[in-house]
Amino acid sequence: MKLGLLALASGSVVLAAYAFPGAQAAAPQTAAPQERVTYIIPGTPRISPEDAKKPVPRLQDGTIDLTGPWVGGGSNQDIERDGGLKPGELPLLPWARELRDSRKTENEPYTACLPMGVPRVNPYPWKLAMSYTPKGLTHIYVLHETGDAGAHRVIYMDGRPHPKDPVPTWWGHSIGRWEKDTLVVDTIGYNDKFWFDSRGTPHTEQLHTIERFSRPNFGTLINDFTLIDPGAYSRPVQLRFTATHIRPDLDLMEFICLEDNQYGIAGGFQPAQPDK
Repeated sequence: MKLGLLALASGSVVLAAYAFPGAQAAAPQTAAPQERVTYIIPGTPRISPEDAKKPVPRLQDGTIDLTGPWVGGGSNQDIERDGGLKPGELPLLPWARELRDSRKTENEPYTACLPMGVPRVNPYPWKLAMSYTPKGLTHIYVLHETGDAGAHRVIYMDGRPHPKDPVPTWWGHSIGRWEKDTLVVDTIGYNDKFWFDSRGTPHTEQLHTIERFSRPNFGTLINDFTLIDPGAYSRPVQLRFTATHIRPDLDLMEFICLEDNQYGIAGGFQPAQPDK
């Protein structure tokens, strides 16, 4: 759980505990004036259906605005299912399938505050931040509310190519371009340390991803995702992930991820151990 300060009125502090989707909402406690009232909200508040249908906003230069913040839009639980495939359709090579099926929850790298990597997201919001110079848009930063121990993803928009021999990293080396109203992001140079999902779906350092971000309306962001990894998959894979705009009056909140936190200790987790 993480607590966010939502309101301060008449001397009463109203707190919200953001829970994973599916959590049960607790009824507000009755309290005398000036006392604290606590509400449990099952998941991040999302945009209303009416607001979601509004027109897509644009930046001052006419570029479609993809900033968000968004929630969802990746493969947190099961990349096969979350990406729109049927059970067994993910073309894992035999060794990769065996590894996925043998991985244990307590070895999940993310519980040690390590970055989730691409295309994984979490139940908390994220957003795209645009960086401009006199030459125009040069960088896009992908920011996550969980912080991932301070890591963030950089998408270079200044026309540079990929390095010939990139240093393998959690987020890889991403270069982007616009195709009309679609942001195309090409990424190589990943390490093999992150899991695609909590199921433990693996990849190798040969991983190459192509993401095509589009926004059909105000409340929806679509990522048409191509996964190419001849080291772990028998063919390229086409996936689709959909993110939802969070309630417009909210933004990313502060969150600190600490390795060996009390939740992990209490749950008996020993993350980032070698696969067994």
